[in-house]
Formats: sequence, C-alpha cells, structure tokens
Amino acid sequence: MTCPRKQSFHAALIFLFVAQLTAGLKCVCHLCANHTCETSADGACWNSVMLIDGKEETVKSCLSPSEMKGQVFCYSSRNVSKRNCCFTDFCNNETLHIHPERPLEEPGWSRLQLTVVIVVPSCLLCVGILLGVFVVQGHHCAYSRAHKQDPEEPLDDQMLMSPDKSLKDLIYDMSTSGSGSGLPLLVQRTIARTIVLQEIIGKGRYGEVWRGKWRGEDVAVKIFSTRDERSWFREAEIYQTIMLRHENILGFIAADNKDNGSWTQLWLVSEYHEHGSLYDYLNRYTVSTEGMIILALSIASGLAHLHMEIIGTQGKPAIAHRDLKSKNVLVKKNGTAVIADLGLAVKHDSNTNTIDIPSNHRVGTKRYMAPEILDESINMNSFESFKRADIYSLGLVFWELARRCSVRGLHEDFQLPYYDLVPSDPSVEDMRKVVCDQKLRPNIPNQWQSCEAMRVMGKLMRECWYTNSAARLTALRVKKTVSHLSAIKDVKE
Repeated sequence: MTCPRKQSFHAALIFLFVAQLTAGLKCVCHLCANHTCETSADGACWNSVMLIDGKEETVKSCLSPSEMKGQVFCYSSRNVSKRNCCFTDFCNNETLHIHPERPLEEPGWSRLQLTVVIVVPSCLLCVGILLGVFVVQGHHCAYSRAHKQDPEEPLDDQMLMSPDKSLKDLIYDMSTSGSGSGLPLLVQRTIARTIVLQEIIGKGRYGEVWRGKWRGEDVAVKIFSTRDERSWFREAEIYQTIMLRHENILGFIAADNKDNGSWTQLWLVSEYHEHGSLYDYLNRYTVSTEGMIILALSIASGLAHLHMEIIGTQGKPAIAHRDLKSKNVLVKKNGTAVIADLGLAVKHDSNTNTIDIPSNHRVGTKRYMAPEILDESINMNSFESFKRADIYSLGLVFWELARRCSVRGLHEDFQLPYYDLVPSDPSVEDMRKVVCDQKLRPNIPNQWQSCEAMRVMGKLMRECWYTNSAARLTALRVKKTVSHLSAIKDVKE
C-alpha cells in the first residue's frame, strides 16, 4: 500500500511544479484594474523610479517577453533613474528611491588597512593584465601577418568602427554580414556618443528631431522625452527587427539612452533626409505626374514590405504601422520616399497567431483613423484588421499627394484630408460624425479623369477608403497597380 501512495505523492509534486512553471506572473500595476497585472511566465515585473522636474515618479507594471528581449527596461541611469526587473509574483511591490539613505558606518578595518588591502592586489592585478595584453597582442600580430582577413568571416566591432568607414559602409556591412537587424549595441552607443547636434528640425508629441553630424555626415537624431520612454523603446525594437531594412523604410542607425547628469535623453539616430517629411515637401513644391508616381510607388513598396512576413531563421514578422500619414513619410534626395516613426507599430507572430501590441499611452492621428477605429468596431484580435486600417490611411496620403500633382500647369493648394469638414485639430467625435455617420470621404475632382495617371490614382484611393475594411486593397496590390501605371507611362514617353 505504501508504493502507490508514494507514487501518487510524487505525481502531485510534479503536477504542482509544472503548474508553477506555466502559471502567469502577477505583478503590482499602478494603472491597472485592482492595481494588478499579469504577464506570461517568461515575462517580468517592472519597478522603476525616475527623477522628473526634481520629483521622484514611480511606475510599476508587467513586462511582456518581447519587451524583455530589448534589454532596455532593466537598465538604470545613475542619479536619474532606477529600474528593476524581477520574476516572482508581486516582487515589484517595493518602492525604489534614486538616493537611498546611507546606512550608519559599522566598526571595521582602519583606513590604512583598507588602502593596503585594496591597492596591493590591484597593482598586482594590473601588472598581470598588462603582461597578458602584451602576450595576446604579440600573438595577434603574428597571426595577422600569417593570415589575411577572410571576407566570409563576420566583422567585429573594431573593424566596423574603423575611421575610414562612412555611414553607408556601416549599413552595408550590417546588412550583408549580420542578421540585417541592426548594428551591434556597442557600435550603436559609440556612434550616438560621438554625434554633434547642429540644429533642431522638428518637434512632436514625443520630443524633438535634430540634425546632427557624425564624422562630417548628416544624421537625424530623434530625442524622446523621458515620459515617452515606451515609444522610444518600441521604435528601437521594431527598427532592429531582422530583415526590416528596406530602401523605402527609414534607415535606422543607433539607439541610446544618454545620461547627461541632469536627466536621461532617449536618442534614436537615423539617416537624414534634407527635404523633410512629405507634408513639408508638398507644402513647398508641386510634383510632376512622374514625380507623383515615383513617390506613390515608394510609399506603397515600404508599406508592402512592412506588412509582409518573411519566413525563415533570418526572417521577419508581419508589421502594421498604425500611424501612417504625410508627416511620417520622408522624401529622399532622389525623389523617392521612406516610411518613418514606428513607435506605434504592431508585430504578428504567425507561429502562435498572437499580436504584439505596445503598451503605449499614445494613439494614432485622429484625422487618419479608419472608420472601424473611430467607431471602435475593429477586431483587435485579428492582425489583418491593423493592416486594413493602414491601407485606409495610405489612401488619404495618396489624396494629399495627387492634389499637388501639376497636370498641364494646373494643381491645387496643399490641404490635409477632411480640411473642409472638420476643425484643424479634430476630436474622435468630429471624425466619427464625418467618416462613419455621414460616410464622407475627401473630394476627388472631375478634372482628374482627363489624365490617366490621375484617374488611376483616384480609383486607387476609393478602393482604399471602403467602409468595409475587407473590401480594401492590400499594400501589395496597390504597389503592383502603381508599378503598372509607371510602366505604361514609360512606354508612352
């Protein structure tokens, strides 16, 4: 009788152990219902305190496994912020402080004894390290003379950062020899800390954008406010997704959190495009039919690449932008465009059919919100819903672009979508009345029918604006249609 009892006891212990492993992790959360949140077993409880305007502000919440991968939330900045990740239920319940009280000194060794104990071993250790360095350097030099660098070998950080490397060289090396997910973190920090800021070129809800110089080359530096740390983290995480680099996605260079002694600056460094956003560009210039097609094709290509999943070990998840607008599209010197600002993007894991939605207080731009977002009928559990909302926004961007296309010397002033129907800073309610209740869309002028390119663009817009999101075109279909339009124009010319 004792054997069966022992077996059942062991089985019960194993069951309890497995249940403990698979159970979700519960954490204290200031902003959640009942002040409690839950994440998966491989997530963490997050506890942070940050010095803002001289006051300590604490945040307690859950971190998902995907946020843990970024290895950013658990880092502290001396005298400015303290962050702690822990892995047991409600372990973040303690209150952190930037300047903890110093414990009373306990009797111990004298100052002279401590000095001798510390200095003597340190000197011996330094001598040993120096000898070791000389020996290793000697072997390394001998090996270098005997073997030339194999072009198939992965590049180390020192080679990547050699003085003769330009940004284009760095990005090329990163794309061809690495995973395509970004420069090594040490290289990113080295670049960020040798940039000299030149002038401010933009401001937004997140903070400021500066033009900076690195080794004589222009770069764009997006500096986030400390209150928008999650947006900075999310954008850096998305940009470093494997295989995201594309000619129509803004070229990411580095992310760094810089402690300047008074506060922490959250930097995101990217390629600099002197024309600025499509919004700024269309306010200043009109475009030819050919220029309109080139811009439309590059925006559609960038969105199609974001939306596409690439299967494989060096693959890429499908990504939806969620804040596509003319201010988040930049114009390159060659007349093509890149999609920027991925702080609200969502990723789709096809293996588990889950959507990684950022826990961010920001929302998309109300003027560009799809009807299903405005009336809250969107299915948040379906990744296709997010992609279809992007397509609606794409149609509005195309409308802004087509208005500034000069055909036989005729063009229209730049305007934002629904400029004649809602206030300059519309509320969700303003937009819902126009888009959902009245089912209105931006006006497509009759004169567009007289030009083939404008006619096709007008038709594309209507097919992106359908109230029924399932009837909208895909990004790939939009790209192919505009590409076909470009080919027809080339034949005619």
